[in-house]
Order: sequence, then C-alpha cells, then structure tokens
Amino acid sequence: MELIIRNTAGQPIYDQISSQIKAQIIAGALQPGEALPSIRVLAKDLKISVITTKRAYDELEAEGFVTTVAGKGCFVAEKNLDLIREQQLKTLEDHLSAAAELAKSCGVTPPELLEMLRILLEEESE
Repeated sequence: MELIIRNTAGQPIYDQISSQIKAQIIAGALQPGEALPSIRVLAKDLKISVITTKRAYDELEAEGFVTTVAGKGCFVAEKNLDLIREQQLKTLEDHLSAAAELAKSCGVTPPELLEMLRILLEEESE
C-alpha cells in the first residue's frame, strides 16, 4: 500500500491517509479481507504520530471501509464496492453542481470552467 503525504496540501494528514486508502479500496488495489499495516507500523513508515494514523483508521471504520479485529488489526471491509462508488459519484456531482453555480454567479463561462477543471486535473496527476 502506497500513501503520499503532502504537508502543503491544506488537507489534514489523517484525511489524506483515509482518502488515499478509500481510493485504493474503491479501485480494487486493496481487496476485502486484506490486512492494513498496523497503526504503529504505518505511523513509523510515514513518520507521523500514532494518533494521526489512528484517527485515519477510525474514520475509515466509521465509514465502513475497514473493520478492526481486536488483537489482529484492521482489515478491508467486505462491502458492496458498487454502492461505495455510487456514493462517491453522488458526492462528486454535488461538488460539481456547487462549482457550476458559483461559476455562473461569477460570470465564468462553461468553456472557462472546463479549462479550469482540466488544469486542476493535470496538476493532480503530476
């Protein structure tokens, strides 16, 4: 499991961890039943606090992406990935709708908005 933490992202580290793990689960890179690194091991690998790692795992568990087995660790939850993906798509649509409304109120044309999105997507892929 590969995670990249950016201190300049403006996103809390625990959220970066949970978002990346969620993305890997949805993409199928992490399979149901697969063990995640222990909280201590992940914290050591990423050179961050154990508390931060625990918060990321707690968030993932609260959202149903992982399950914790006492004394054994955290595992990718057995869950309907189609349902998870549908929830993510709904959230994306909500964000894009809000962006479209804001663009309209600022006088940004659809081609300008698409260009902004294209630039942002290119920056993310770098």
